[in-house]
Amino acid sequence: MKAIIFDFDGTIIDTETAWYTVFKDAYASYGVELSLETYAKCLGTNLQDFNPYTYLVTHHHMGLDVEAFRTSIQAKHAELMELEVIRPGILNLLQQAKEAGLKMGIASSSSRQWIDRFVEALGIREFFDCYCTADTVTNVKPDPELYLQALEQLGVSASEAIAMEDSPNGARAALAAGLHTVVVPNTITKQLPFATGHHTIDTLEQYDLEGLLACFVK
Repeated sequence: MKAIIFDFDGTIIDTETAWYTVFKDAYASYGVELSLETYAKCLGTNLQDFNPYTYLVTHHHMGLDVEAFRTSIQAKHAELMELEVIRPGILNLLQQAKEAGLKMGIASSSSRQWIDRFVEALGIREFFDCYCTADTVTNVKPDPELYLQALEQLGVSASEAIAMEDSPNGARAALAAGLHTVVVPNTITKQLPFATGHHTIDTLEQYDLEGLLACFVK
């Protein structure tokens, strides 16, 4: 293996549980239940199939000020994220991979601006050789374009790289690009159905780099 490509939201830091919590509470205040099955349509991808900011207007015909709703949601999410830290085992993996000379990149359906905000706060910018984001591709996950772009920028083949993911859409994208794929579900995504073809682990705390690479030794 020559490279590890990381998803960001939900994989490096769990932004996703906070989003679902905030949206679910907000919907409940309007008398609407937001199921995880419905919300999962936008996990790890864009808001094309499900836009939680406009859904109450488009599907429940509520007279809602969408921009005010968006501002409120984002403010509450920011409050919850102040309590979040880098996911267990991630920093150790980054340090060991860097010491071993592996290339590392981020392949995320989020914007570069969003990712930069957290990368700076977590102090992990130095670890990544490329950033492939919603700003750099035509199609986000589950399309494989983000991972294919990351492979090209890192100069490695799919068989030489591991993708670290947390969501069904992300895993589909990585597998479609041909990468060895490890899924480490978070509080939200562990409740979702995944397809096959990847290796699932409960937490990276149980793995060092050697143990992670061993998952794909035949």
